[in-house]
Amino acid sequence: MRILVTGHDGYIGSVMVPLLLREGYAVVGLDSNLFHECVFGDEVPTVPAIRKDIRDVTERDLEGFDAVLHLAALSNDPLGNLNPDLTYDINFRGALHLAELARAAGVPRFLFSSSCSTYGAAGEAILDETATFNPVTPYGKSKSMVEAEVSKLATDDFSPVFLRNATAYGVSARMRFDLVLNNLVAWAVTTGQVYIKSDGTPWRPIVHIEDISRAFIAVLEAPRETIHNQAFNVGRNDENYQVRDIAEIVRQTVPGCHVEYAPGGEPDKRSYRVSFDKINACLPNFKPQWDARKGAQELYEAYQQVGLSLDDFEGKRYRRIDHIKGLLESGKLDDTLRWKATA
Repeated sequence: MRILVTGHDGYIGSVMVPLLLREGYAVVGLDSNLFHECVFGDEVPTVPAIRKDIRDVTERDLEGFDAVLHLAALSNDPLGNLNPDLTYDINFRGALHLAELARAAGVPRFLFSSSCSTYGAAGEAILDETATFNPVTPYGKSKSMVEAEVSKLATDDFSPVFLRNATAYGVSARMRFDLVLNNLVAWAVTTGQVYIKSDGTPWRPIVHIEDISRAFIAVLEAPRETIHNQAFNVGRNDENYQVRDIAEIVRQTVPGCHVEYAPGGEPDKRSYRVSFDKINACLPNFKPQWDARKGAQELYEAYQQVGLSLDDFEGKRYRRIDHIKGLLESGKLDDTLRWKATA
């Protein structure tokens, strides 16, 4: 099976591509390479790739693929808030453009990397895939908009699938430190403090990026009638945590650290608990292998191995928004976040 992975050079893509190759898929990447210099640890295997912004993809780029796995996006809330119009241009209109071209090119399956952040401010209720969306950020809103519009493109020959990932964690060659478990372990390793910026009460379901990748593979393997125009929450029921509980796992993992709350920390509007019953029932090949404690240990060991410092993880090499601002200030990107001709 020939697969196109957009955002293959990003945080999830750098982990997903090797797993796809291991399963025997022929993989081609498509990425604008905004974060190609943000290397953490080892490089990822090289695959044939198209260097292009998803907004500039043509139908010809998509011909001959059995599936498109769409990961590429402005990938977090601070980036989304940098310029909400750009977020909608890339995350919504770019994704819809890609899906329309994939259908026109005869691609049978379109797997969209959505997010449980679409549920947004949800309180204590445990939400399944039928729950009402209530996103509170441009990032979450853009994901819900893609689902609504791409779903309308479904035909007998074109099957969109929406994988609503829980908050990701885990080690990647394109590391992100803005994700809750990655961030708390980094604070603990570099300062001795498990530093919580909220009041610790928000709920977060979390999932390892390898398990996200396994969910995508399970969808590729599933019969069409199982996945056609369906949404799946991606994660584990026992991995719904309050932030303070994640912090306690980190405290128990990193020797000599303690939990510290930021002065004036308030409840985060983004609070949601999620049910993962559907993916377990419909996709028996999806077998997640990670939990928060195992993930915290992986992160701790990786940070020790590279000698991670506070300046590293708080600096622009790994902070997506600071890296983008640096590329803009240096004149390498234009104001639409496209590379200039000289870059």
